[in-house]
Amino acid sequence: HVQLVESGGGLVQPGGSLRLSCAASGRIDGIGGMGWYRQVPGRQRDRVAFITSRGTTNYNDSVKGRFTVSRDDTQKTVFLQMNSLKPEDTAVYICSMWVYSDAQGVDYWGQGTQVTVSS
Repeated sequence: HVQLVESGGGLVQPGGSLRLSCAASGRIDGIGGMGWYRQVPGRQRDRVAFITSRGTTNYNDSVKGRFTVSRDDTQKTVFLQMNSLKPEDTAVYICSMWVYSDAQGVDYWGQGTQVTVSS
């Protein structure tokens, strides 16, 4: 059994910063791509940032220049540094990882962490 747990969300004022973490646990042989997504009720889930196993990154245009995704494979963790936050960034942020376990690759999702940007 594999589990992903996010942390670091909270309330922040516009222009502020937050750093999200997502750690995987369980029987894991390796991890491929890692990504961050965000969900607002009634809206399509959007991919915010993605990082491959080799460290290549890509970002949603709305967060380019403000967010940075990184990974630590020793800790089985993906991070999202969020700077210059805007009210439009308010959402539940969810992480995902492609996890290899017992020679099988499976896409896993966390439960999400709330980020609220407001004065």
